[in-house]
Amino acid sequence: MDAAKDHLALPGGRAALRPQALPTALLPFLGLLALALLLPLTGNEYWAMIATRAAIYWVLVAGLNLIVGFAGQLAIGYVALLTLGAYTTSVLATGNVLPPLPAFAALGCAAVVGAVFGVVVGLPALRLRTFYFAMTTLGFATIVTQIALAWQDVTGGGIGITGPQMPAPFDTAWGFYYFCLGIAVLCTWATGNIARSRFGRALIAIRDAEVAAEATGISKPALLVSVFIFAGAMAAVAGGLFAGLQTYITPEAFTFELSLLFFIAILIGGRGSILGPLLGTILLTLLPEIAAPLAAWSTFLYAVLLLVIVLAMPGGIAALLDFASRRPLPANRAILPRPAALETLMRRRPAPGRLRLDNIMLAFGGVRAIDGVDLEVAPGEVHGLIGPNGSGKTTTLNVVSGYYQPQQGRMTLGDDPLVSGRPQARAAFGIARTFQTPRIIGEATVLQNVMIGGTIDGRATFLETLLALPRHHRDERHLEQAARLALEAVGLEMLASARADRLQHSELRFVEIARALMLRPAYLLLDEPAAGLSSEEIKRLGSLIQAISRQGTGVLLVEHHADLIFDICDHVTVLNLGRVLASGTPAEIRVHKEVVSAYLGA
Repeated sequence: MDAAKDHLALPGGRAALRPQALPTALLPFLGLLALALLLPLTGNEYWAMIATRAAIYWVLVAGLNLIVGFAGQLAIGYVALLTLGAYTTSVLATGNVLPPLPAFAALGCAAVVGAVFGVVVGLPALRLRTFYFAMTTLGFATIVTQIALAWQDVTGGGIGITGPQMPAPFDTAWGFYYFCLGIAVLCTWATGNIARSRFGRALIAIRDAEVAAEATGISKPALLVSVFIFAGAMAAVAGGLFAGLQTYITPEAFTFELSLLFFIAILIGGRGSILGPLLGTILLTLLPEIAAPLAAWSTFLYAVLLLVIVLAMPGGIAALLDFASRRPLPANRAILPRPAALETLMRRRPAPGRLRLDNIMLAFGGVRAIDGVDLEVAPGEVHGLIGPNGSGKTTTLNVVSGYYQPQQGRMTLGDDPLVSGRPQARAAFGIARTFQTPRIIGEATVLQNVMIGGTIDGRATFLETLLALPRHHRDERHLEQAARLALEAVGLEMLASARADRLQHSELRFVEIARALMLRPAYLLLDEPAAGLSSEEIKRLGSLIQAISRQGTGVLLVEHHADLIFDICDHVTVLNLGRVLASGTPAEIRVHKEVVSAYLGA
């Protein structure tokens, strides 16, 4: 069960990475499937209807889970796409607009319509945050319902329209149940493939560490659009199946309470999980049947259930089943980098040109954070960037990384210009970085965090991953091997399977470096990596940085530990009030009068 939890709770978990663990990870799903296949033995068609409804709801929730549970987008009004799919399937099957289509063809058309409108509904997520996006999805749901009411010639308005008639052998209660169960199984398999891939890890990175995701080259718009297409198509297919189950649909069938059910199923199941939301969907489908006398209180019951989950189990069902994360970690562990692993990890990186900043100026309002900075970092060089607090060191890194767009100046890497304001494009140039405060995904394992750094190295498309084609499996094997090498290089391979939020601060610093090494960087930007480290750990960090530079990687190091700077740097630039105060070798900087006065002191 522990291995199963690692696989199910997070994409790319240990079970996903080790093929021999996969059967154990599948046991909960196989158990639920066995129960579902045995349900007809009851001979009760009422339970056939309830189980069919649960399967249909899961078809929608499985796709929505990637948006809400993995990407962290508050898509509350997804009942709109269920409505759209139900009416599209019913209208095409009854022939209200075109000659009647077979039920399966109508379902296929609904999937296409759902995919298109899934993008339409999701596009605001690229610009809006949290509750604003939630409001747009609810607004779209209201629009769809009003159109269904007003377009009487096509939809039947308030009177309604008959649902599609399934062909034999799916025209009976149990036949239709098996059909819906089959689609639900396919959706579970497909979403599981995404969850255990670089796309699933990238979704969680967008949710929990968006800045770090951009630094590793993850394109949020491209990824979310792919997910919106898939989730929209699944929601519309669920709508078509829902219409077939109801046999007759009206706008009143698609209530706000139904939309809440989908959303709450994911929340009580646990974000970043497949099994949790599946169990949540089953639970919420059964709840109205068990508490039928309280049906009028359904919204209240949902609210109480959600409150209980938030207070008693913030991580939902997935966290409740996460036994592995509660195992104690070794108490007397130490970070022991093994730089020899760098030779294997970084051998394919071609020699880059010089990284140059010419007359860079960046102002915030009337304050010049950077004022005419010139900087040059050579391949294989450790270049220190020091200065008092507020001198512009981190701002300079943010400009190089593309997070800030300077008002003046030019940046180049060799002969190539570095366009400002595009942080996700830096990874393609081989520019990686760490941050002052480690940007780590606490709910993911250490290995998963590091694998995120190699996202852009994957070659399988979203569709290939969805279908688990061979190139997807090759990607995962390659990324795991590289991530283990990176962890070995920084000395954390023994913690690969541990949740990152259980690590010490110093270990998180080295995890960030391992993630950056996944890019095989031409240039590595380190923002105060020694902060919070012990003196012995600082020495090991210095040795690791020098070993990285010997692989041909240029290192731009921002650091307040002057001893570390002077011990390992080939060149040092000193900033003060946004300007270059001095630049030279460590020996020259040590005796520079203005540097001593402004920064080093006596």
